[in-house]
Amino acid sequence: MPKLINTQTRIADLGKPRVVVIGGGFGGLEVAKELVGSQVQTVLFDKYNHHCFQPLLYQVATSALETSSIVFPFRKHFAKAEDFYFRLAEVNAIKADDNCIETSIGSVKYDYLVIASGAETNFYGMKDVEQYSHPMKTIIDAIKLRNIIIRNFETALLTDDKELMNSLMDFVIVGGGPTGVELAGAIAELKHYIFPKDYPELEVSQMDIHLIEATPRLLNGMSDIAGQKAYDYLTKMGVQVHLNTAVKTYDGYEVAFSNGQKLITRTLIWAAGVKGNPVAGIKAESLGRASRLKVDEFNRVLGHDNIFAVGDVALMEGGDPDFPKGHPMMAPPAMQQGELVAKNIKRMLRKEAMKPFRYKDQGSMATVGRNRAVVDLKAVKFQGFFAWFVWMFVHLMSLIGFRNKFLVLISWLWSYFSYDKSNRLIIARPKDGVQ
Repeated sequence: MPKLINTQTRIADLGKPRVVVIGGGFGGLEVAKELVGSQVQTVLFDKYNHHCFQPLLYQVATSALETSSIVFPFRKHFAKAEDFYFRLAEVNAIKADDNCIETSIGSVKYDYLVIASGAETNFYGMKDVEQYSHPMKTIIDAIKLRNIIIRNFETALLTDDKELMNSLMDFVIVGGGPTGVELAGAIAELKHYIFPKDYPELEVSQMDIHLIEATPRLLNGMSDIAGQKAYDYLTKMGVQVHLNTAVKTYDGYEVAFSNGQKLITRTLIWAAGVKGNPVAGIKAESLGRASRLKVDEFNRVLGHDNIFAVGDVALMEGGDPDFPKGHPMMAPPAMQQGELVAKNIKRMLRKEAMKPFRYKDQGSMATVGRNRAVVDLKAVKFQGFFAWFVWMFVHLMSLIGFRNKFLVLISWLWSYFSYDKSNRLIIARPKDGVQ
């Protein structure tokens, strides 16, 4: 295969205003969708060629869903869009003075730039935890974790060392937000319904699941009743919930906590926080807490007239009266910001005044397992089977593509009636360079 030399983006100059979008997550995708059909040239850069529905990553990691069920190719989504270009590349730097970005395949000029680069896992400076734990941010993370969970049990079958066996069968999940709660519930269901059938030679009853939360309650972004109900659900499922407990160190085998307690585990899953993932080149004074870019009420990055930021990477302090400290790092704010930024760019081109962003909070929800979920809406809060049904419906409708909706629905129905999870696959081996 000939070596590719002197890569270039090969994006034609159409003589139209060019909007470059960095990142195809929830926010970036909304920007691109809203701009399609307008009098601009849209260029989307992403280091992956697909959009990933991150709220269901934990179901891939716990064998409930096929990998392809929650990802959708950008090129398929925009196949009929005019004046749209997708480029598979990493954006290395922004040269704001030149209205240009530097990427792994060359440089590109822009008239307007939208940074939708999302978030990355925040390990809070703990290098040992970063080295040995397992994050849950990408589809690759989910596949690796699924490999590890199943391989641990295959390995546990081969040892007579009780301590080693228990370390392989015990799981520690750090972070009591939606991701941590949902992961703990899903792994508990593996323990109760799947592993006893798959591994009858093991005492699966000895499998321990620990959920660690540094604050006094679970689901801090939701109501007190939701947090308490999630705690009750998990403890009834056999999950050991540790509140007011923080991780201090982890060496891949032993995890030490702030209260002096220690646990032995080969698998520590890190769901304890995220931080913004900004691109190099933005002015230092534009960088706020948690590595998020400070933006005004129109989502313009402070100090830049034609650069916007949306989603997890954007920090709007004081711009939205209802959220003076910034918006939660979740999909709904990102999607609403992306849509409004695209509309405001079109308004700017028509010499019209932009509209400020106001987040319409529709509520929050989390599932803990079959027939168990918590839902907080503005008008009402409810839990249990109906909340679980609402959670499934909302997530199903939010997926991109009819095929993905259909596959997820069939997988959920099969799992519900059969008490089975069909995707218990180990993809690749350690010697292949994949965990």
